[in-house]
Amino acid sequence: MSLTNLKRELRKYARKDKASLLQRYFKTGPGEYAEGDIFIGVQVPYIRKVAGRYQGLSIKDTLSLLKSAIHEERLLALLILVLKFAKADQLERKKIYLSYLAHTRYINNWDLVDLTAHHIVGAFLEDKSRKLLYSLARSRSLWERRIAILATFYFIRQREFSDALSIGRMLLRDKEDLIHKASGWMLREVGKRDKSKLVYFLDKYRLKMPRTMLRYAIERFPEPERKKYLG
Repeated sequence: MSLTNLKRELRKYARKDKASLLQRYFKTGPGEYAEGDIFIGVQVPYIRKVAGRYQGLSIKDTLSLLKSAIHEERLLALLILVLKFAKADQLERKKIYLSYLAHTRYINNWDLVDLTAHHIVGAFLEDKSRKLLYSLARSRSLWERRIAILATFYFIRQREFSDALSIGRMLLRDKEDLIHKASGWMLREVGKRDKSKLVYFLDKYRLKMPRTMLRYAIERFPEPERKKYLG
């Protein structure tokens, strides 16, 4: 398997009209959070298809792809790492986990984080200390902070809520809307599984929560409850 063939196959699915749309959707303009990012217009289902065909790519070549200036190539690299991780033994999982954390500068948009952090970082830390997540939650990097909260999605799915709630609390004063959305989303996922845990959090912190975080967290509540918390 070669990077040249992989890139050639990915470009078979590229569309110029879609690239233009994605450039705007992912805020690549001057001063925006993804300033300068380049899209070639490949939709996620096609990226997943290529990832499935090239999951045997070496980790060295996969990490080389992750350094690409092209957004879809970085996402492809990350999805290959997710597939590798799922089939790997513990030693290989650790290598993928450490490689992921060593390359966070290239995991620099919300979709790149959201589709991968819980599958690699969260899954690796399932039976280990989660101190790393709390360090990431204090990072100056927006994307590392988003990795911290999104990694807890893995634990939430196992009905372990403490890390999601603790990191959500740490991020209450975050200035980035993308963090407010991610934190609110994870709080909502907690509430889908144990509403009492979410209600306790809201009753304690709703006056401190950014409005976006609060709206995301209560999205599934009945209208009267939403009005109560927003009032």
